[in-house]
Amino acid sequence: MLLHSTKQDWLGNIRGDLLAGIVVALALIPEAIAFSIIAGVDPKVGLYASFCIAVVIAFVGGRPGMISAATGAMALLMVTLVKEHGLEYLLAATLLTGVLQILAGYLKLGSLMSFVSRSVVTGFVNALAILIFMAQLPELTNVTWHVYAMTAAGLGIIYLFPYVPVIGKVLPSPLVCIVSMTIVAVVMGLDIRTVGDMGELPDTLPVFLWPDVPLNFETLAIIFPYSAALAVVGLLESLMTATIVDDLTDTDSDKNRECKGQGIANVGAGLLGGMAGCAMIGQSIINVKSGGRGRLSTLVAGTFLLIMVVFISDWIKVIPMAALVAVMIMVSIGTFSWDSIRNLKSHPLSYNIGMLATVIVTVATHNLAYGVLVGVLFASVFFANKVSHFMYVSSSLDEATSTRTYKVIGQVFFNSADKFATSFDFKEVVEKVIIDLDRAHFWDVSAVEALDKVVIKFRREGAEVELVGLNEASETILDRFGVHDKPEEIEKVLGGH
Repeated sequence: MLLHSTKQDWLGNIRGDLLAGIVVALALIPEAIAFSIIAGVDPKVGLYASFCIAVVIAFVGGRPGMISAATGAMALLMVTLVKEHGLEYLLAATLLTGVLQILAGYLKLGSLMSFVSRSVVTGFVNALAILIFMAQLPELTNVTWHVYAMTAAGLGIIYLFPYVPVIGKVLPSPLVCIVSMTIVAVVMGLDIRTVGDMGELPDTLPVFLWPDVPLNFETLAIIFPYSAALAVVGLLESLMTATIVDDLTDTDSDKNRECKGQGIANVGAGLLGGMAGCAMIGQSIINVKSGGRGRLSTLVAGTFLLIMVVFISDWIKVIPMAALVAVMIMVSIGTFSWDSIRNLKSHPLSYNIGMLATVIVTVATHNLAYGVLVGVLFASVFFANKVSHFMYVSSSLDEATSTRTYKVIGQVFFNSADKFATSFDFKEVVEKVIIDLDRAHFWDVSAVEALDKVVIKFRREGAEVELVGLNEASETILDRFGVHDKPEEIEKVLGGH
């Protein structure tokens, strides 16, 4: 079984994976250079990182067909560290980031993805699509008409080439777009921005190096806050991307293995002079849309990236940025969940608010972690509010024995505790009160305190109180935190009154 799945991951889609890997490698080059510039480091730091992370994650990642490399979200977090302490401290922070992510994998934090609701995932996807599109705008402002013509032609090729008989199904259209637009630009001698204008490409292979920083507590104090932020954002983006690729390919992935894999890849990147990275939703979608499905496509992307920038950089330098902009616009259009716009009327208001909040915060701050945090917060509040409505208390009176029976149905927790406490009539004169909890569940200390308050109030009014039907979990929490059946605790609560 393991052998079969391994064979399928590596050899199940050789042609598709090879071609998709080449497309991804071409699209990675300008991005890796751009992200290096954002972080304030030499372009080779981003390129070496992208090579190393992609190659390592191909073997140790939990999601076949997903692309990981240097990313903009991570680069933004490094700016201050690089400015104040330099590259060596960035490399040390990258190593620590990897260690923290490996720990997260062993602590099974990948399973926390189950707390991220569908509305947050949709908002995250839409925000990334907008950010990817916005990142292309500098390439389309204050430029000659040739750039617009090239970009439009590139988009035409990307969307129309698949309809060409036979060959349209064999070659990925983004690759055809990049090659044909490069040939046109070179033959016509167009004076437009190329990959070579982005920054100097490295001409040597990366070498193993240990960050030149003192190994002491002071260094740890400098890099730990950055490493912690990088680890969280990296895992968040990687796990969200894994969830999206799961949906696109209708397959499942191991999120905890992905945490460990990202950590190992970042440790590798730090030791080869690269910056920390994570999964890239844009490149992963290029990969899937170009036919990449297995681990081979990720390996080819990383390997081909290094071969191109080191050995055939003269060819790579002439690729017009307009061709790559066309590919990235295709990615942003393909990434955006257009159904979420169409479904705004039919989806519940709480879903729409969670989704839009995630989009707005992510786009406004350019920080994916903030967007997801706000989205999860909204989803949690709406969920708690919704569940609290399903708690109610009914009652019946047995006049012969002067006994009032209250039936509690639903979930009693912090958000429904007040409603629970006000559902009883304390002024009614009865000899006995039975509170039937057979269909109720007490979740937290707030719920226990509310029950204590009810029992103590009834006793104060002279009624005998009996609790029946408590389930085992509720009984455990009541035994631990409840005071109504502990006289010495009641004394403390009443303060001797």
